[in-house]
Amino acid sequence: MSDKSISHGHALGMPGLAPDWAPSHKTGVGTALSARSRVWFTIADGVLTECYYPRVDTPNMRDLQFLILDANGGFQEERRDLVHTVRWIEEGVPAYLIMSEDPVKRFRLTKQICTDPERDSLLIHLHFEVLSPEEGPYRLFLLWAPQIGNTGMGNHAVCQREPDGTDWCLACRDDITVALTGTTPFVHMSAGYVGASDGWQDLHYHHDMHWTFSEAGPGHVALTAELDLGVGECTLALGFGASHEQAMAHARFSLTRGFISILREYSREWLSYQTDLLDLSPSSEDHGKLYRRSVAILRCHFDKEERGAGVASLSIPWGEQSDATSAQGGYHLVWPRDLYHLSMGLLAAGDRDTPVQTWHYLQRRQNADGSWPQNFWVDGTPYWRGLQLDEVAYPILLAWRLFQESLIPDPSDTVHRAADFLVSQGPVTPQDRWEENRGYSPQTLAVVVAALRAASQLCDSKKGKAWGCNYHQVADSWDQRIEEWTFTHCGRLLPGHPDHYERIAQIPVIDTGEHLPECRIFLPIRNLPPEAIHSHSQCCVVDGGFLSLVRLGLRRPDDPHVLKTLPVWDAVCRRETPCGPCWYRYNGDGYGEHGDGDPFDGLGQGRLWPLLTGERGHFAIAAGEEVTSYIRALECFANEGGCIPEQIWDQAAIPAKGLYPGRGTGSATPLAWAHAEYIRLLRSRKDGVPFDRPAFNAEGLA
Repeated sequence: MSDKSISHGHALGMPGLAPDWAPSHKTGVGTALSARSRVWFTIADGVLTECYYPRVDTPNMRDLQFLILDANGGFQEERRDLVHTVRWIEEGVPAYLIMSEDPVKRFRLTKQICTDPERDSLLIHLHFEVLSPEEGPYRLFLLWAPQIGNTGMGNHAVCQREPDGTDWCLACRDDITVALTGTTPFVHMSAGYVGASDGWQDLHYHHDMHWTFSEAGPGHVALTAELDLGVGECTLALGFGASHEQAMAHARFSLTRGFISILREYSREWLSYQTDLLDLSPSSEDHGKLYRRSVAILRCHFDKEERGAGVASLSIPWGEQSDATSAQGGYHLVWPRDLYHLSMGLLAAGDRDTPVQTWHYLQRRQNADGSWPQNFWVDGTPYWRGLQLDEVAYPILLAWRLFQESLIPDPSDTVHRAADFLVSQGPVTPQDRWEENRGYSPQTLAVVVAALRAASQLCDSKKGKAWGCNYHQVADSWDQRIEEWTFTHCGRLLPGHPDHYERIAQIPVIDTGEHLPECRIFLPIRNLPPEAIHSHSQCCVVDGGFLSLVRLGLRRPDDPHVLKTLPVWDAVCRRETPCGPCWYRYNGDGYGEHGDGDPFDGLGQGRLWPLLTGERGHFAIAAGEEVTSYIRALECFANEGGCIPEQIWDQAAIPAKGLYPGRGTGSATPLAWAHAEYIRLLRSRKDGVPFDRPAFNAEGLA
């Protein structure tokens, strides 16, 4: 770095624009398998986005991308202006090769990304290739937007040069520091406030790097550095730590080891893990490609210190619409329901250690009353405080399965407390699995009844036989009344089909001294704009939750109630996509983009959910039907990085907003639950029965 470019002074424009997060449509997530490395990374739009440290629930940056200037004053932003391809460097290893090319093929930027298995650092190996030399010369700049400790405000940024010539861009807040350096010195570097004095503003308006501020903060900050293109290739390191010194040491040590050496160790650990798994590729339609990726993606969603703690997604749905001025939950939180699905997905693949760690984690996080919070940070601090009875029941089913396979000691004490809670609070759930409505839910009832029967077996195995008898009696009583509570005869969704399971049935309201007729009990639908709100009779709202009755063995696939509901559900919720069939959560759903493709902002229109294709596939297996179309659809829904989205677009393409039929929307991608559903569907196909079905519910249902 030349003397004239040494950074100086405090940046202008404090505190910067209001911060948001990166888009949620990730095409890659990764972390070292080793617990010694506590850094997770994500990729979207061809650039590095949120990196998590020291826990899987704590993002520390919005993004890190590159800006290019050409000799004619042209300015290009990697994320918006280049054409990207994302590839796994090696199948089953979540390390990525990203190629970002100029649309008219004048140059190509190639990046390889992985983390150091031995320490808290991330490496980017970078190569800038000029494809049309007559168009040069070019200048390359990195633009880094740190948002330390899950917050975009209150951050500090510093540029400094050490006596040995090493250049550093540093960002910190509270007890977290992130340090960025490279194998070659930076030509220029600067700290600034986003929207006022950051590098994007400088290069876009000045067509040069005029600002070289040494510090910025507190506020919404960004750091910029010019790279020396004369060296051809270089490696950048992001070190994370509790202090400047620790973060810098991690980055420095990783650079000393070298990218090739680190990538080799990173890959070796992941390949060893994959080798020990079951080979479910014969059950797939793509020779096991998405299966191996799905296992790695699932495993990347687990914490390193709180072993067994897994988050729903390393993403923030519609992040570009999300307020980052304070701690944002997004989907990087623990939901007991999602954690059950993640664990069962890994168990289906042959990973027996992670589900056991999950069970012990759930034991530590159980509330005194036997329940679990709706969702919570990795350390157990509740985020939302609703109650969903299936989230109390699923841990019981996990414990039962692990105990049956002799993987855990007797779990009856924890199970007893959870089962007692279910008996005291059920059968009405304060929220269904879509976290919206109170009432009798076929899906919740299926999980709760199965869990109480599991608790009966587990508690009978110890000294509390009276407990087990009680749980079994309650389960049988509730099981016998599921249709009384949730099956309507006055549906109007499909002509000629008035009989079907409801999505959820509310308790009849007594406001005039008499029970209202069932069809006059109206179900409030959340997240709808004013022009779309209309009263839905609960008899006219259906979802696929009734399939859990078959999957968990409470009803046969040819049960008349099930067969009557299938055509109604398909008629109102099923849609054919370029990839195959997919379903809405329920008719009238409001959780998704607006009709014009604008991001969900508390209001919207529900879109199709790939995991529901997996659930329909599990019903097909139980019914002895062909499942090829469902497996192929799930494999097709995955994007080029192998990430299965929470929701896919269901209308005509809107290219300007990145929305295409059958492809992911701005909601969570990847959704770990969807990957777990895919893995279990492959295992269920191999076994010939739904993998989740408890053995005590299997008699007479095969």
